[in-house]
Amino acid sequence: MPLTSDWVRVKEAAELLGVSTNTVRAWGASGKIPEYRHPVNNYRIYKREELEELMSLAPEPPKSAPGPKRAK
Repeated sequence: MPLTSDWVRVKEAAELLGVSTNTVRAWGASGKIPEYRHPVNNYRIYKREELEELMSLAPEPPKSAPGPKRAK
């Protein structure tokens, strides 16, 4: 059963959320984001709609964050 565009795998979820794949796995395991399993191969999958809704609730990051200070 191939994934439709309604579902994403860990890597795609990480790119959508702007975090690492390990963060997506941890958030899914802790219940911070809904996580499902593919019925054939048991891979983690996520509903694109739920991730996009989560992103809409997140505050906007600053447009220009200051870089790290360098020692002189």
